[in-house]
Amino acid sequence: MSSSVLATVISNGQEDLLKEWVQQQIQAEGMRRDLIKVEELTAQSREFLQRFQGAVGSGDLINIRSIAWSPVLESISDLSRQRGRMGFTPTETALFVLSLKAPLTRLLREAHKDDPIKFIDEITVVGELLDKLGLYTMEVFLQSREEVIIRQQEDMLELSTPVVKLWDGIVALPIIGTLDSARTSVVMESLLQRIVETGSEIAIIDITGVPTVDTLVAQHLLKTVAAARLMGADCIISGIRPQIAQTMVHLAIDLSAVTTKATLAEALKTALQRNGMKVVSSSAV
Repeated sequence: MSSSVLATVISNGQEDLLKEWVQQQIQAEGMRRDLIKVEELTAQSREFLQRFQGAVGSGDLINIRSIAWSPVLESISDLSRQRGRMGFTPTETALFVLSLKAPLTRLLREAHKDDPIKFIDEITVVGELLDKLGLYTMEVFLQSREEVIIRQQEDMLELSTPVVKLWDGIVALPIIGTLDSARTSVVMESLLQRIVETGSEIAIIDITGVPTVDTLVAQHLLKTVAAARLMGADCIISGIRPQIAQTMVHLAIDLSAVTTKATLAEALKTALQRNGMKVVSSSAV
């Protein structure tokens, strides 16, 4: 197929092609008119069509990764990321490119009405070209969604590891859920930062909300304790339930170098005593 023929066909019928394409998108089953205005859709379609025509004129209708197609891929990337943030689905986003098939087919049919074989050859190439661009749209869309999910996971990690100042010189880090390498890094960073900010000398790590403690979790805890000590703060681990204690003994996990308490209240009592405060139990009052 001659790229110049396709470029000429697009150029000669550009306005009609644009109107038909926009109408095709509006009437498509997957079109979300509640998320985008017709004016904005028309502007996006016009820009894409101009870039598409320029890329077609380069002569390469096979390799969309070539330099000539960079403006088109850039346009698709921007549109896919934007629509991903707006709430479009991958299918709805891919329809932007794939819905161009029908209007282009009509133009090519009119241009080659006297040569059906040539029409079939050319529409086959155009179909494969738009399919590739449609797949690229899906690829970028899914990649952008993964990036959003990763950012949300990182935000959740930060929110799930609050370091609370309980008293002058005492901070507490309640951990809920499973500790893995990624979360341990966030936990350690949050704890060390808070120790510096508050000038605390004692940090209580409460694992009441940790469902299980295996060798890997214990190693993560010990790394956090060691990092805190390097910052001049001693750690107390609280919330060790009987089942977890039995598991630790069975796995031969050695926490002898760390002060451990059954509850957060006991850990706080110990921390206050280390700070030279006299703690009177409620039963003694």
